Amino acid sequence: MASENDWRRIVASALDWEQAHADFQKSIAGLDPALRGKRPYDFPHSVWELVDHIRATQHDLLEFCVNPKYQEPKWPDDYWPNTPAPASDAAWNESVASIKRDTAAFAEFAANDPRDLTARIPHGTGQTFLRTVLVAVDHTSYHVGQIIAVRRLLGAWNP
Repeated sequence: MASENDWRRIVASALDWEQAHADFQKSIAGLDPALRGKRPYDFPHSVWELVDHIRATQHDLLEFCVNPKYQEPKWPDDYWPNTPAPASDAAWNESVASIKRDTAAFAEFAANDPRDLTARIPHGTGQTFLRTVLVAVDHTSYHVGQIIAVRRLLGAWNP
């Protein structure tokens, strides 16, 4: 029988695993910077919009778990970038680095935080810590799939 530490490590690893599909880093690897802000025909988002949306949402979910003074951002304004392309290479790099930092922080939280992950978040409306971690896993996975779809439509995906 698995211990609590075993299942916590499994949940934490799900934030960034590459088993059933490409992980976030692979989904953006080798993308020509000129294509970061390009929306394919009849597709609503560019890779940049998806990357920065992953960043904003993951950060919000992490804050919801760890910050007792959490304030919910405004939907959809605070969850999506204002433009299809990043303002600069630095903006792209910071968004990607932020995702990496927050993924690591979320994994650390899931694996080692002393709180009961099945407990309700005190400032929430019934959500548990575990549910919120799983939402982060699911949300990122969904949008990683979209990033790959955008790259395929742009002829820029070579797995």
